[in-house]
Amino acid sequence: MKTKILTIVFCSIAYLCNAQTSSTIKRKAIVDFDAYEKLLPEVKAHRKGRLVDLPTFLKMAQEKGTIILDTRSDSLFKRKHVKGAIHLNFSDFTQQNLLRIMPSADTKILIYCNNNFIDDQANFASKVVLPVLIKKKIAPISLALNIPTYINLYGYGYRNVYELSELVSTRDKRIAFEGTEIRSAIAKAR
Repeated sequence: MKTKILTIVFCSIAYLCNAQTSSTIKRKAIVDFDAYEKLLPEVKAHRKGRLVDLPTFLKMAQEKGTIILDTRSDSLFKRKHVKGAIHLNFSDFTQQNLLRIMPSADTKILIYCNNNFIDDQANFASKVVLPVLIKKKIAPISLALNIPTYINLYGYGYRNVYELSELVSTRDKRIAFEGTEIRSAIAKAR
């Protein structure tokens, strides 16, 4: 009995000492900007040959095993997305989540973002920074989600990635969309 009590006391003391020590030790975040920066030239060269126009994008989408990946927010995806696209919010990119929807790194992946579409700012709002809106003297820049999506997919080992390179009207009859906004419009038309 004494041995059990002593064991419990020593374990409790060890636990408390460890808890105090771990709360005072500051550990560096798992962020490696240098590695990311080293990856960029490789990704940039790879991406150059992977930008496709709408007809090519649509043709590739019909190929067996091809995935159209939408990494926008869950709410925007639910409202309106390219027909047949699957969703994985960019902030949910982990190796496990990517493998769940694309178990093979050889999967052909087609990506797009808001900056690929015009005529529907509610569902495909542009990611262009307009300095006048923030009252700063900076150069306008496009912060399209395509770029970090492409970089991250490449970093996770996916090399069979293609990106829609065109600005397409959401009224273009060559491309179909689906989502709650589309269902609502169809219901109203009836």
